[in-house]
Amino acid sequence: MKVVNKTILLLLLSVGFSCISPPEDFPTVPEISFNNVEFVVTNDADSLIVTLNFRDGEGDLGLNPRDINPPFNELVYQVNNQGTLITYKNRPAEAPSFNNRDWIIFPLINNIVIRDTIWVKENPNYYNIFVKFFIKRSGQYTEFKWSDAPYFTTFNGRFPRILADERERAIEGNIRYGMLSLGWNSIFRNDTIRLDLQIQDKQLNLSNQVSSPDFTLAQIRRTQ
Repeated sequence: MKVVNKTILLLLLSVGFSCISPPEDFPTVPEISFNNVEFVVTNDADSLIVTLNFRDGEGDLGLNPRDINPPFNELVYQVNNQGTLITYKNRPAEAPSFNNRDWIIFPLINNIVIRDTIWVKENPNYYNIFVKFFIKRSGQYTEFKWSDAPYFTTFNGRFPRILADERERAIEGNIRYGMLSLGWNSIFRNDTIRLDLQIQDKQLNLSNQVSSPDFTLAQIRRTQ
């Protein structure tokens, strides 16, 4: 079985490829290992860039822009026991207060604009790379949850299809995933940080989890 090597650059959603011929007998469930992390400072948004090594036996890594139907839909619209969409006005007690993550205004559902504010939940299978942030203080790690107030966001993401066709073949290579923000320095300053990462293939097989070494932004900083 021929094995294809690919390098993915996921920074502003641009992609670059290279090919060699690595060994055979790769796993069905993708395997990853940590490679590198760097903090790239520019005149615009700064980038926290992590590089992972990967191996996969089928090559079904990455999602195309058209992969938006179940199970890759971005949002799950919440309904009540009667199957009716839950609006902010008629929200149950357990629903969150308004924020831009849990509520969507005038969504387009089945090609119809719903002129209301609807409760939604994020579908984790919309993403195929998952990133958790931890801050280390007094020897203890505490997860920094971007999904909580005041950010209501995520740095999970989608990397594009590695192979141009659907033929199964083993692949290995690198994923270089860039996370853009104007606020890295203001949020973390001199904190010691660790990242935990996983990827997922198109069959929803979740890889092993890997962790970066502890770092501060100053330790991994470079100027572009």
